[in-house]
Amino acid sequence: MSVIEIDHLTKWYGGVTAVSDLSLTVESGEVFGFLGPNGAGKSTTINAMLDFTTPTSGSIRIFGHDAHEESVAIRHRSGLLLEGYGAYPQLSGREHVAHAIATKDADDDPDELLDRVGLDGARNRRAGGYSKGMRQRMAIAVALVGDPDLLVLDEPSTGLDPNGARRLRELVARAADRGATVVFSSHILEQVEAVADRIAILFDGELATVGGVAELRDELGANTTVKLDVTTATDELLATLRSLDGVRDVTVRNGTVAVACDGDGETKRAVVNAAADAGVYRDFSLAETSLGDVFSRYTEGDVAKRGTSQQHAEARR
Repeated sequence: MSVIEIDHLTKWYGGVTAVSDLSLTVESGEVFGFLGPNGAGKSTTINAMLDFTTPTSGSIRIFGHDAHEESVAIRHRSGLLLEGYGAYPQLSGREHVAHAIATKDADDDPDELLDRVGLDGARNRRAGGYSKGMRQRMAIAVALVGDPDLLVLDEPSTGLDPNGARRLRELVARAADRGATVVFSSHILEQVEAVADRIAILFDGELATVGGVAELRDELGANTTVKLDVTTATDELLATLRSLDGVRDVTVRNGTVAVACDGDGETKRAVVNAAADAGVYRDFSLAETSLGDVFSRYTEGDVAKRGTSQQHAEARR
């Protein structure tokens, strides 16, 4: 079941196009990440989902409701962490969370929520004395009030230290485990790769691609590179490697043979065995294609210059 349906969303600010003809769906219980550089259209898309900005054209439906006409019903079922969350400096962390609980008519324990985000020791301190990371933790606690069916997090790791980022990942996983849909934006690749079921890469306001990280690796044609440390890269070895099933490319640089392959265990073993059988094997290492590699390919060079009609069609599956 689709929780979010974005249909040909376009948003102009004056003569600047922030989002252009964006179409995609997010399924119930899915952790979905918007990834892209600053200015890619991530926050604009989220703001349009929550009716904080009105689309120039196109439409958005969430829980079957029109995002513009029925925004109150959508927000009632949503927990929000938006970029630039404004804290009241004279109120304590506990008072912020308690206010959110009262506003939503929820029955959460504010102390439990603050403990969950790691602010139990500062619950009674005024937010005006909080660090940036502490304010972000408090904002996450507010977003969790009422166990929302949809959790929307815009750049949620801003200001968080490694422990805070780890807690955030755990909270996202916990929300998904209870069946909530989680949508978040980030420019930090590791955060996205650690939690997302699927990602949409936005670039210059357009959808560059959408899919799981593994799918996008496959689409780019390389999953794993086996780096062989050999005594000599003989022509016979190179020919054998290139003939193996699952091998896409073989290159030699500074005495290392780099074999790009499909990542299957049998393929990797065959590559190493070929070097051993040739009598030139010394060692090997593996380099998996990272989300950073995927991101670079879709926001730089030839892949970024392709038309996006195919990606739009796939996003609407």
